[in-house]
Amino acid sequence: MIYSFSSLFAIVSPVGAVVTFVSLTSDITLEEKNALATKSVILACMMALFFALSGKMILNFFGVSIDALRVAGGVLLFVVAFDMILAKVSRESITDKEIDKSMDRSDIWIFPIALPLLTGPGTITTVIVLMGSAASILQNMAVIFAILLTFAIALILFRFSRRIYKFLGYTGMLVFTRLMGLLLAAMAVNFIALGLWNIYLSFQ
Repeated sequence: MIYSFSSLFAIVSPVGAVVTFVSLTSDITLEEKNALATKSVILACMMALFFALSGKMILNFFGVSIDALRVAGGVLLFVVAFDMILAKVSRESITDKEIDKSMDRSDIWIFPIALPLLTGPGTITTVIVLMGSAASILQNMAVIFAILLTFAIALILFRFSRRIYKFLGYTGMLVFTRLMGLLLAAMAVNFIALGLWNIYLSFQ
């Protein structure tokens, strides 16, 4: 449970996402911002749950092993972590150009907030790997609970995003993002190492 939650919290990085969320919702009222936060987080959570529950079936359909996804996902997560350590907007989640184009749209709760800011390729890969690694129904439930807890925290942070941003400031947000990036980089290395080792054993 703790490993699943820490992995998901690091890749979703709701605290780091607050910076982008504040910039995208700066011109709307508090009520509109809270409604947008609720819709975006619910959609992102539903997408994460969908891939958690259907991930194995998708992998089987394409003939991809969980260990191959671990390696590929580990590389992807390391790229995301590297961007976070440099305090940059992750290219895996959203680009600066996409943020600029989203400023005048009414459906920003779908894109880019829910997808891919909260549930991007990194999050999807992580939930599939975690569910694929679960050895029992109890462990599967732990992953589901970790997903729900992560997005519940994201909802709270988004609803209080303006206060949090005012309290921590941009520098405080960057410090936290860098710490999460370091944790995510370590998890990425673990994904790659475990995946490569299991692939090696499968050929013995």
